Amino acid sequence: MGGATVMTFTGRFRPESFRAFAEDRARLLALDSAWREAAPDRMVVAVAGQRDFIDAFEMACSLGPMDCLVHEIERRDTDSAGIATFEREHDDG
Repeated sequence: MGGATVMTFTGRFRPESFRAFAEDRARLLALDSAWREAAPDRMVVAVAGQRDFIDAFEMACSLGPMDCLVHEIERRDTDSAGIATFEREHDDG
C-alpha cells in the first residue's frame, strides 16, 4: 500500500551532497520526492510511494552519504496531498 511521509533530518550536512544522495535513493526505490528545506543542520523532504520503500529510504538516508552525519530523524506520515506545497523533483533521465 502507498503513502507519503515528511522526514526532517537533523545533524551536520553538506546540503548538496545529502540531497543528491537522497534523490538517488528515492529514484532507486521508485519514490516521488519533494524538498522543503536544505540547510547545513536540517534537511526536510517528503517522499511518496510504497510504505516498505519509504522505510528503506529512511534507513538509507540515516547512514549516508559519508560527508554528512544524521543525528535524528523526525517522521510524520501524511497523504500524498500533504506534500503538494513542497518543491517537486522530476527525473527526466
